[in-house]
Amino acid sequence: MPQPTPPAGRRHRTLKAPAGRLHLVEQGTGPLVLLVHGFPESWYSWRHQLPALAAAGYRAVALDVRGYGRSAKPAATHAYRMLDLVEDNVALVRALGEDRAVIIGHDWGSNIAATSALLHPDVFRAVGLLSVPYAPPGGPRPTDVFSRIGGPEEEFYVSYFQEPGRAEAEIEPDVRGWLAGFFAALSADTMPSRAEPDPHFVSRSTGRLRDRFPSGPLPAWLTEGDLDVYAGEFERTGMTGALNRYRNMDRDWEDLTPHNGAPIKQPSLFIGGGLDASTTWMADAIDAYPATLPGLVSSHLLDDCGHWIQQERPQEVNRLLTAWLASIED
Repeated sequence: MPQPTPPAGRRHRTLKAPAGRLHLVEQGTGPLVLLVHGFPESWYSWRHQLPALAAAGYRAVALDVRGYGRSAKPAATHAYRMLDLVEDNVALVRALGEDRAVIIGHDWGSNIAATSALLHPDVFRAVGLLSVPYAPPGGPRPTDVFSRIGGPEEEFYVSYFQEPGRAEAEIEPDVRGWLAGFFAALSADTMPSRAEPDPHFVSRSTGRLRDRFPSGPLPAWLTEGDLDVYAGEFERTGMTGALNRYRNMDRDWEDLTPHNGAPIKQPSLFIGGGLDASTTWMADAIDAYPATLPGLVSSHLLDDCGHWIQQERPQEVNRLLTAWLASIED
């Protein structure tokens, strides 16, 4: 019995976009699937999905979001608002010669993918969300909410990231060490126990996030070589472009006011980690999916899985993604 022809290898490209340029990695042919990473990652976080989606008959494209990797890094903080990132995605689909795409995101990429689908249903025909659930725009001002989390002894990490230069001063002298600790803190096999201080908070007495990171071995999913890739990119670019996403949350809240409470109606998928704080803190958002994601095809919580879901459990995530994609084909 003849064996199927394996998909062609990965190809790096740089295309024009509102950001100035966007770097992407492409594999396979067929319907376009756009993969959007989160913090603090790059296209490389989709390294396991690119060949799997290509083998399943899709044109898989993983980009470096503006501010990351080899994509443009505008100097202005406001250049990282959600509306601009959405327009990057629309421009990328057009530059790839397509009219429509499926968009899948992880972490901040989940928010970016969801907003892309919300604002441009004509372009993004379906949306997959990994780790961070969809919650419609609206509610209180984000920085007001985050400032109330933690109390007098602790500061929530999102609040800590708000001031330009503050987190950079912690991270950039030892990017590799910081990334290793951050990845470990949110991975199922290395995260601190519930009895230990929560790594999502900064002690106001020490003022460093890394003081609560694990100091042991790397998570099983992260090799020394993988860590070299991530660290090498941020050592070259610095952290400001990536952190500026957090610094635009209030702008996003204002920009998206016309869409407060709006559902995403396209076919959708959610996959979360059972041990991920994103899924426990936002459990109400998952419960609200019948109203907020009326086109939801399936929702999954992976037991004993942390935040880096497509890297911690690549085979399971690939199986869920390809099954979902097959179910929504026109």
